[in-house]
Amino acid sequence: MGMGKTNGVSKHEIPSDIPAEAHPLSEEPSKIASNINYHAQFSPHFSPLKFEPEQAFYATAESARDRLIKQWNETYLHFHKSDPKQTYYLSMEYLQGRALTNAIGNLNIQDAYADALNKLGHQLEEIVEQEKDAALGNGGLGRLASCFLDSMATLNLPAWGYGLRYRYGLFKQRITKDGQTELPEDWLEKFSPWEIVRHDVVFPVRFFGHVQINPDGSREWVDGEVIQALAYDVPIPGYKTKNTISLRLWEAKACAEDFNLFQFNDGQYESSLQLHSSAQQICAVLYPGDTTENGKLLRLKQQFFLCSASLQDIIFRFKQRKDGNIPRQWSEFPSKVAVQLNDTHPTLAIPELMRLLMDNEGLGWDEAWDVTTRAIAYTNHTVLPEALEKWSQSVMWKLLPRHMEIITEIDKRFVEIVCSTRPDLEDKINSMSILDNNPQKPVVRMANLCVVSSHTVNGVAQLHSDILKADLFANYVSIWPTKFQNKTNGITPRRWLRFCNPELSNIITKWLRTDEWVTNLDLLVNLRKFADNEDLQSEWASAKMAKKQRLAKYILDVTGVSIDPNSLFDIQIKRIHEYKRQLLNILGAVYRYKKLKEMSPEDRAKTTPRTIMIGGKAFATYTNAIRIVKLVNDVGAVVNTDPEVNSYLKVVFVPNYNVSVAEVLIPGSELSQHISTAGMEASGTSNMKFSLNGCLIIGTLDGANVEIREEIGADNFFLFGATADEVPKLRKDRENGLFKPDPRFEEAKQFIRSGAFGTYDYNPLLESLESNTGYGRGDYFLVGHDFPSYMDAQAKVDEAYKDKKKWLKMSILSTAGSGKFSSDRTISQYAKEIWNIEACPVPFKRG
Repeated sequence: MGMGKTNGVSKHEIPSDIPAEAHPLSEEPSKIASNINYHAQFSPHFSPLKFEPEQAFYATAESARDRLIKQWNETYLHFHKSDPKQTYYLSMEYLQGRALTNAIGNLNIQDAYADALNKLGHQLEEIVEQEKDAALGNGGLGRLASCFLDSMATLNLPAWGYGLRYRYGLFKQRITKDGQTELPEDWLEKFSPWEIVRHDVVFPVRFFGHVQINPDGSREWVDGEVIQALAYDVPIPGYKTKNTISLRLWEAKACAEDFNLFQFNDGQYESSLQLHSSAQQICAVLYPGDTTENGKLLRLKQQFFLCSASLQDIIFRFKQRKDGNIPRQWSEFPSKVAVQLNDTHPTLAIPELMRLLMDNEGLGWDEAWDVTTRAIAYTNHTVLPEALEKWSQSVMWKLLPRHMEIITEIDKRFVEIVCSTRPDLEDKINSMSILDNNPQKPVVRMANLCVVSSHTVNGVAQLHSDILKADLFANYVSIWPTKFQNKTNGITPRRWLRFCNPELSNIITKWLRTDEWVTNLDLLVNLRKFADNEDLQSEWASAKMAKKQRLAKYILDVTGVSIDPNSLFDIQIKRIHEYKRQLLNILGAVYRYKKLKEMSPEDRAKTTPRTIMIGGKAFATYTNAIRIVKLVNDVGAVVNTDPEVNSYLKVVFVPNYNVSVAEVLIPGSELSQHISTAGMEASGTSNMKFSLNGCLIIGTLDGANVEIREEIGADNFFLFGATADEVPKLRKDRENGLFKPDPRFEEAKQFIRSGAFGTYDYNPLLESLESNTGYGRGDYFLVGHDFPSYMDAQAKVDEAYKDKKKWLKMSILSTAGSGKFSSDRTISQYAKEIWNIEACPVPFKRG
């Protein structure tokens, strides 16, 4: 077997002693190798005679998919026969990451596949790297949804996810000397081996048109344009269970009959394909720009397309799963269906379910409202005003006239109930109503619609849920005190420790003498008794160094920057946003650099060497976020080439942050920054991933940081900054000119203004920290206020890192305290306390 090419034909060929035979369910390496060869030969996607890494990946993925399809079919049939109550999770985002490692890991056949690929002349690690991340999400919202699906399957729960099949994702981030450039994601440039198109699952979705009143008084939505929703299923296997559930993604398409052949032959090419073009736009990108009316219409189209297709599918399944010829009673629907809205994006599921029940199924308002409100629950993910969706009433009436009728009626009835039963809230009605009828800008408040229409509303961390109840939704709480819950987020320990960090996982299994922690993360607490053990600390340090060396190689490969694995690896990776305060991080780095420059060589040698890594995407229209990305890169360009300092400090921007990048960064991290302004982050889940991998956190008391600090111990958390209850007064003081900036803060800003990092005009960014710009209130996110305590906390980090034994103990205790933050725990709570569903395991057949 050789490598290289002759006359364009690869010499890397499959050994002749491995037959191309189908063995879809075998766990024996030689038969798996034959099955991979079978797919290379008989499911061909490339020219023959090639078996290079790319071809090997697709054949390997299709081999693994064979088993997933078998288990998916068995799970579907089992749910169909058992007819349990099932949860349907609606989300605009799913940040899945690569699937091969997760699939064969959950199926518990990773060693067999590694051996099979060895027989075929490849290494599993090399083949895994060929896979592109599915571009179906952007940040924590989508990653949470993906962790939840993994837990639903692992816990054998009857549950499915619904999303959209975005062709080009949000964007692929490229970094140049000018900062961030956005390019389309190319994950579907060839094809995805994991998705299975369901040509028999197609539903019509209507837009525009008008409402027709029939002779019997019923209302019907007619005309407009109708797009077809075609289902693609991505199998989601549970860990060491037969249950394999589905992420059903919808693709928008037009029918052949919608192609106007006459117009095309008449030379009117664009007109002849108008509906096809309209369909392609719906699933082209995630979160299309909405600064124009067309952009707003497209975003709203996306959201409705997801809701309508999913609900039609849910209703079809509800009707299909029935006992003999007895028709389903609609009163049964909430006892068989739980619909969870992941944030406000799927809010239109509420009026769409009402429409389907009334207009298609003939239910009256009261019965349809009872069914809808008992079936739908809502998860809130933000307290940020700009993230609480509001849609123009005129845009809504134009695109969805029937739904606006229904929303208007919901609002009218809600207002009437409040006025008749709670006269003390009459002066709050304007803020509580679903419709904001401000004549200058009438809008529909989607969060209000969710709260009024759902049976349960939950926040995603205790602090976040408390803020929702005490502030954002306080008036609704006074009406429905039992409607509001907390469900602290979690992460799957399979992807985020077992598979991405096998070195540390194996050590944990060895010391706990069991691998049951993979599905019972609470067992990690037993590591505490070994935290001072020198043997464990030595093994722990070796595992961490292996991952730091891998990370250093990755950084060199993608950025060209050489970083020292013996330095402290300090990482902040998340969506670039002013409230997440990457600006605070880089200002701290600027101050650190300035002080290092001013030191004598002897004093520099006494400092703690540090490599600061920042990664994340800035939304293309978010100007200050774009500036922050540029500043990080400009600082890095200077610091990393400064021979006086670059042995003690490096600053790296990690481009195109996604799940696969996180799987390299998180295991190699030692300090992670979760430094949002207190009260602004709903939860965060990257903080959980870092802690689980033995990384220490520097952070504020925000989101899940509060609970992480409680679980791992205050001594193992570097705390700084204002608390959520202090923030409003501090903002008021800032407005009133009472803020006195710390000299270090002023020094860092002035150093940037001096041109030390180039000639780019950073004044607009720096002025957002000083004057009444941005949100209309200078330094709304309190970067200046928190800067001194942030720098003091960083000094404590430097000192702690010098004591290697102490640092290792803190690292072990961080992992040991992470048990609470399993998505298995979160999903178990959703199942019991919101969805009222139970496990429905597919039985293992004997013999």
